[in-house]
Amino acid sequence: MQLHEIKNMQMLKEIQDSFDSSIIEALRKTDREFFVPNAMKHSAFHLNALPMSDEQWISSPLTVAKMTSYLMAYDLKDSVVEPDSVLEIGLGSGYQAVVLSHLIRRVFSIERIESLWLEARKRIAELRIMNINIKLDDGMNGWNAFAPYDRILLSACAENIPQVLINQLNNKGVLVAPIYHHGKQVIMRFIKDGNNLTTSEILETCEFVPIKSGVTRAN
Repeated sequence: MQLHEIKNMQMLKEIQDSFDSSIIEALRKTDREFFVPNAMKHSAFHLNALPMSDEQWISSPLTVAKMTSYLMAYDLKDSVVEPDSVLEIGLGSGYQAVVLSHLIRRVFSIERIESLWLEARKRIAELRIMNINIKLDDGMNGWNAFAPYDRILLSACAENIPQVLINQLNNKGVLVAPIYHHGKQVIMRFIKDGNNLTTSEILETCEFVPIKSGVTRAN
């Protein structure tokens, strides 16, 4: 076992009984320190969110575990499709995408901030992970070339789910997103039936950065 795996297991000890073993295993394999800015390396193996450039945050391992668990939807396995492909809106550091790459065969992720996209692209290349595809674009446009996806995950908070993303979700697919709801942020999970998201549930309150439109180029 590598050093980062030992550190990850120590970090995950207090939450490991709350999640499916496959999710804990995916987090164990993913070296969180690799995604953390140099100034924050000392906090890499703590269960808290950490700041990075462009006023963005690396989600805490607990949040990543929760979002991954909701997305995998093991509790709904009889009513949803098995996940073979996932589209993530908001690549950020790449941490969530790498965790998903251990669980889902094909991972597609979009980032709108070019500097973050460049950093994440370098990390993924250095890790030699071959099943993650990333794109610089406005995430709310989705990625139609590889649609439909069995899962869609929003890693930033939206006012609503645009129809273009709904169109790119497979029938009986699952979409998980932080949504503004009655003046607060909540994590919601949707299931697609036909052309619409017909089943939705509020899972818990949350705090994510807001989704923004357009692409921000590096200086």
